[in-house]
Amino acid sequence: MVNAVENGSITSPRGFAADAVAAAIKYEGRLDLGLIVSEQPALVAGMFTRNAVRSAPVMLSSRRVARGQARAVIVNSGCANACTGERGLRDAEEMTALVAARLGATPEEVLVASTGVIGTFVPLDRVARAIATMRPDRTKGHEFAQAIMTTDTTRKEIALAGKVNNTSFTIGAAAKGSGMIHPNMGTMLSFITTDAAIEPSFLSQALSRCVDRTLNMVTVDGDTSPSDTVLLLANGLAGNPVLDQSNGAEFEAALSQVCTYLARAIAADGEGATRLLQVTVTGARSMDDARCAARTIASSALVKAAINGADPNWGRVVCAAGRSGAVMDPDTVSMTLCGTPVMSRGMLVAFDDQALRASLQLDTVEVNVDLALGTGCATAWGCDLSHDYVTINASYTT
Repeated sequence: MVNAVENGSITSPRGFAADAVAAAIKYEGRLDLGLIVSEQPALVAGMFTRNAVRSAPVMLSSRRVARGQARAVIVNSGCANACTGERGLRDAEEMTALVAARLGATPEEVLVASTGVIGTFVPLDRVARAIATMRPDRTKGHEFAQAIMTTDTTRKEIALAGKVNNTSFTIGAAAKGSGMIHPNMGTMLSFITTDAAIEPSFLSQALSRCVDRTLNMVTVDGDTSPSDTVLLLANGLAGNPVLDQSNGAEFEAALSQVCTYLARAIAADGEGATRLLQVTVTGARSMDDARCAARTIASSALVKAAINGADPNWGRVVCAAGRSGAVMDPDTVSMTLCGTPVMSRGMLVAFDDQALRASLQLDTVEVNVDLALGTGCATAWGCDLSHDYVTINASYTT
């Protein structure tokens, strides 16, 4: 059993510290440079964008994650350092070298992530001056979560505490993501820390499984970023028996809970969003079919627009499922919107239109589709499509 840590953050696990400063990367006086540090080398696992356009930080960090160990992560917002060529890669390397010099570590022990405008260079002189002022400690986890935001309207952070073999462990996390969000991966940047002692291969496998069913099931606008990164650092300071595939089920369940929270928070804070959209598909021929149908429904512009208008247009949902590629028989499909049955075995179910429209104006809109063909099930998260989404993205670089 796990419990939420009150006022929890990325620094809630033992041995982790953070800092955040204003480096004037895009705006003056705004926190835009964050640092996470483990007091001792930590095992690290990571997942990165599958976009063919990959930022310099993604290229550098993915190579270093393959070594399996890290001491720190330096993160900036305001500039993605993507499509910046050799200079961008040198700038990413220099950011890690500056942090390493501050910590007495090697550059290879420092990872880097960036988010913001594509095609612009990191103002390295300002970043270097800002790094020189950083003093990480355990009280600055919330500031770190603030510093990595771009168009996000709220911090996304959580910490959970659990026990394994009578030894307590903690998982902390912070994420950012509001636009350019779609599966493969479904998030912009997510950072997870834990003091649990974990076997390296299990760390990677658990992260992959958890991300696949949570952060890879998020969609805001159908686009994936060149910066998408998830990093999990485990420093082992909890002192528990090393967790692996045979005894790590409780840890993986807690990690999945953390990732689910982040996924929902990212979807709910989609650019211009007014509602969180949760789509659950059951009765699919396979798990892959369920995932495919759920993600297609959640990413449908027509479905998202209908949710924004509180329009119970269930036909858009079933047609999105029909084009998803999942095996489907229209005559077996049943559906509920916010708990109200609207379709049964392929046919309309009479419902109170006004009552359903009122339900569709709640903060969370739940769509449940039963394909009645098997046991596959999956949940995807998205948001409505509002006029504000266009407004935000019509002037993103300015």
